[in-house]
Amino acid sequence: MKRREFISLFGGAAAAWPLAARAQQSERMRRIGVLMYSTPDEPESQARITALAQGLQQAGWTIGRNIRIDTRWSSGDVARLRGDAAQLVALGSDVLVAGVGPTTAALQQATRTVPIVMAQGVDPVGGGFIKSLARPGGNTTGFTQFEFTLAAKWLELLKEIAPQVARVGVIREAIGQVGVAQWAVIGAAASPLGVELSPVDLHVAGDTEGAVSEFARGPNSGLIVVVGTVATIQRELIVTLAARHRLPAVYPYRFFVEAGGLMSYGPDLIDGYRRAAAYIDRILKGEKPGDLPVQAPTKYVLAINLKTANALGLEVPATLLARADEVIE
Repeated sequence: MKRREFISLFGGAAAAWPLAARAQQSERMRRIGVLMYSTPDEPESQARITALAQGLQQAGWTIGRNIRIDTRWSSGDVARLRGDAAQLVALGSDVLVAGVGPTTAALQQATRTVPIVMAQGVDPVGGGFIKSLARPGGNTTGFTQFEFTLAAKWLELLKEIAPQVARVGVIREAIGQVGVAQWAVIGAAASPLGVELSPVDLHVAGDTEGAVSEFARGPNSGLIVVVGTVATIQRELIVTLAARHRLPAVYPYRFFVEAGGLMSYGPDLIDGYRRAAAYIDRILKGEKPGDLPVQAPTKYVLAINLKTANALGLEVPATLLARADEVIE
């Protein structure tokens, strides 16, 4: 290459470098605030945040360059949750993500203008968070984690894996309409199956061990754990109590089975965070949350723990095993 050509090429490249640098510097950093009701040291919790980040990257965003994720963990502390929600708004979040539990309520109390995407909402219409599933209105949209009719399926599965069960304790949160609604659905399915139901109410600071032990005194007993934040936080204790009292139990999430529970049937919660990323992308590109329909899960997972079934002396029907998405041996 001739010296004159080299100087011309070098000069053009040198002029382009500052332009490229200025372009990167001028690219706006968008902030995503994530409010979690769980604890950060749980593998399931970290998997949800990872799924959200992966979904954003698949949509074309680069974490650290043009998008940042700020996560707050309240670990079941409602007072802390409200403070965390206010803090995420104060940070200038462009979009807020609500995890499980009262996170949506806390975020809506903190702001009515910043877009909120529910990653795993529960009854958002009944809770007053949106106007309708098809047209949410306001600043909130997202994804629900289940429909109340799912609760009847838990009872059917319990009778299928443990036909001798005649008494079922329904472990639910003592406050809130979600536990009451699930109880009503299970109650409607119990009579045709000849099952007697008993509520086992949970409190954040209550005596879960005493409540389960009291119920377990009766014969031919089993458990259904419905959707609720307290049960999720106390899952290892509940699984331990079910094993101690030899109670066949059905749970709403797969991670109960991974902890030693007998069987679960419910949504893939991690997928909810991955799908939430797609809504975040659309909102950041100009769409309004109130115009985006709230969507139900697209997949439910049936998981069975054969080791636990053997410990309880249960023979899992072949038809049930054939339907299982995951079998732990």
